[in-house]
Amino acid sequence: MPDSPPDVDVPVEFVSFKYPLPHLAKALLGESPVRIVAMGSSSTAGRGDVVPYPHRLEMYLRVQYGKEQFPNLKIDVINRGKGNEEATDELPRFDADIFAEKPSPVIWQVGTNAVFHNDRYNLDKVAQAISAGLARLRGQPMDVLLIDPQYVTAMLLDDKADESERMVALIAAAADKAKVSVFRRWALMRHWHVQNNISFERMIDPTDSQAKLHQSDWSTQRMSGVLCEAIASAPAAAI
Repeated sequence: MPDSPPDVDVPVEFVSFKYPLPHLAKALLGESPVRIVAMGSSSTAGRGDVVPYPHRLEMYLRVQYGKEQFPNLKIDVINRGKGNEEATDELPRFDADIFAEKPSPVIWQVGTNAVFHNDRYNLDKVAQAISAGLARLRGQPMDVLLIDPQYVTAMLLDDKADESERMVALIAAAADKAKVSVFRRWALMRHWHVQNNISFERMIDPTDSQAKLHQSDWSTQRMSGVLCEAIASAPAAAI
């Protein structure tokens, strides 16, 4: 008998962004293709046979907005992920990889490598880079979303667990200060594991048996669907 996908629920707080997405709302009403840039590390770039979230999000958004309301709309999610990078490495890429694309929203996935490679990165310096990056992004005519780390075995080891929680808190604080929303991947995946009894074996890429860091195709797909729902449900305020 084939393995059937497990049932999970999504608490409303995980599909409710704190701040509106006015530039996306305006772009949806225009005649040009809607461009979204996804910046981040391997969670964004993709790994192995797992379809990365930007590709899945693009498909979900095209279905979401390609119904009766916007029958001719085209949405492109441009993947600017690069494995093993952190916010400190990504700031120099903003001009070429984000601003040159002139996106309506940019989705910035941060924080994972700061914890996983804690011998290479300092959490406070990464938090400073996130704040600096948000200041630059907020100075452009685009909406900004952050994605915090994934809740997986590698981020919960004895020398990583406290740093993971601290990184999640630092991201939330930087986002609130900049008045941008966070897609709470950490809390969402934790809910699935703790409340819905979804095993780490289900949520982690089976080919990543050594590091136990990267999400599986199943959890990436589910995360992408929830992210699409959160974007579609975001309020549209005047720019």
